[in-house]
Amino acid sequence: MKTMLPSELRNRIRTGEHRSHTSGVCQDYVQTNLVVLPKEYAFDFLLFTTRNPKSCPIVEVLEAGEFESEYGKDSDIRTDIPLYHVYEHGQLVEKKTRIDDVWRNDFVTFLIGCSFTFESQLIKGEIPLRHIEENKNVAMYKTNIQTEKAGVFQGPMVVSMRPVPDHLVQKAADITSLFPKMHGAPVHIGDPTEIGIGDITRPDYGDFVGIKEGETPMFWACGVTPQAVALHANIPFMITHAPGHMFVTDWSNEEYLNEGK
Repeated sequence: MKTMLPSELRNRIRTGEHRSHTSGVCQDYVQTNLVVLPKEYAFDFLLFTTRNPKSCPIVEVLEAGEFESEYGKDSDIRTDIPLYHVYEHGQLVEKKTRIDDVWRNDFVTFLIGCSFTFESQLIKGEIPLRHIEENKNVAMYKTNIQTEKAGVFQGPMVVSMRPVPDHLVQKAADITSLFPKMHGAPVHIGDPTEIGIGDITRPDYGDFVGIKEGETPMFWACGVTPQAVALHANIPFMITHAPGHMFVTDWSNEEYLNEGK
């Protein structure tokens, strides 16, 4: 699975052959989070991403009604993500494997950087990632870190957590800092209670994989943040990816790194 090209993966998703999370899949390619909104809310959300670049680093914004990403040849945002969440008035009302049946011409699509992108670089740096080793989704938590409000959008930052051996913590921070459009360096290292996580064993999204002796939990801003924000926004309609189920682009991590030089 790891050697599969993104175009092959997207086709497998589109035909229903792949329905699980995308962590550890197509590791050398940029993955993104998804937010789809009616055009009347698009400016407020764009402003929200500008004010909260750590949680919501923009990779691409599609014109209203468009559904092919410039980073994925022949891609279709409506069918090429394994699982979607549909929100109405701030409440999750449906989980869908495709959204072409509810698509509207006034929908604006935002593709947001994802920490799955920097995971391949962590692995190349010989930093173990247990959720990938165990084929689980990364653990994600709501925090007491508040995002900066923009229009109707406000709420807590969501973070992803990876336990890292103590002697590799600085190395992991250094590697991920090379990916500012994919959440960049960690927002917190160590005691989870300091950012409002009362029980580390019970993530709000994803799977807990344990924290062993000699390991430190590291927390990165997460593109699931818009889903937490959606609960506060109370807008009539919003579609996102299901946590861990990303849009996989044709843009390689190496191309991404070289673009920033």
